Amino acid sequence: MTELKNDTFLRALQRQPVEYTPVWMMRQAGRYLPEYRATRGKAGDFMSLCMNPELACEVTLQPLERYPLDAAILFSDILTIPDAMGLGLYFETGEGPRFKKTVRTQADVDALPVVDGEKHLTYVCDAVRTIRRELNGRIPLIGFSGSPWTLATYMVEGGGSKDHARSKALAYDQPELMHGLLDKLARSVTAYLNDQIRAGAQAVQIFDTWGGALSHNGYQEFSLRYMKQIVDGLIKESEGRPVPVILFTKNGGQWLEKMADTGATALGLDWTTDIGAARKRVGDRVALQGNMDPSMLKTSPKRIREEVAAILESYGSGEGHIFNLGHGITPEVDPENAGAFINAVKELSAKYHR
Repeated sequence: MTELKNDTFLRALQRQPVEYTPVWMMRQAGRYLPEYRATRGKAGDFMSLCMNPELACEVTLQPLERYPLDAAILFSDILTIPDAMGLGLYFETGEGPRFKKTVRTQADVDALPVVDGEKHLTYVCDAVRTIRRELNGRIPLIGFSGSPWTLATYMVEGGGSKDHARSKALAYDQPELMHGLLDKLARSVTAYLNDQIRAGAQAVQIFDTWGGALSHNGYQEFSLRYMKQIVDGLIKESEGRPVPVILFTKNGGQWLEKMADTGATALGLDWTTDIGAARKRVGDRVALQGNMDPSMLKTSPKRIREEVAAILESYGSGEGHIFNLGHGITPEVDPENAGAFINAVKELSAKYHR
């Protein structure tokens, strides 16, 4: 494999010395970019874009042509695994993802296969290989998956939900059934991420978007337990380097110490947790990624710069910080403001690494 020209992101994840705080954005390839909208139009629809390795590569690389980002992230969707399990993913205009089938009974769980990435999601692994080839060592590539709990909520609800009431009721009332589903998903996610690593992903992130909707005990039983199972089962080294694992639980700031206990390399923070306070809590056990409120990108470049400065100051000097948003960039953001954000991180962070 080609030698990396910029490994700042990977070094920061390992809490090694860097010259500045590396930066990337969740959903950095997406609808806020006109070039992305043009490529999606060419593909016809969102899933056709995801399932075309060449076009998925094209949109993965688009933000890199605009901004000096320190990592690329595979363009795909967290719901590829439930789709590969036969639930029939489709997208309703204005309503988001939906499934033709739901999982609500033991028979439903028993009917689900454990997903093999190369066999059932070949198009994702092909996209990883294509992106790595086109990156040509420019910056590292991040692979990803949804967490078992997050995937389960969509599978039980049949799509997105504001309160996940059916999923939570099933977990609390029929825990054995839910554990059976989550274990099957954890094994699938482990195999899927390992196949992404074999195909060329140099770091992976687990998106636990809905873990924060659970109770304190429920989070540890139904979400964190299965993310730890995945971390334990992942390939630890590839191409002569460690493969870092980032855990991101939205609204999970109260569980940072427990998350660090999983053996993950880094924890993603949303904007509701002060990053300096988080650093004091987890010490040098993990790197921290985050955590500007994406809504800040709808303000002015001056205000964005002030917020970047405040987050950098809160984290303080030393290693182990990867700058990111506290969640994904939203479609309404002006690409110029995203550029102002990235440039501010590059300009203001160097003094914290002397």
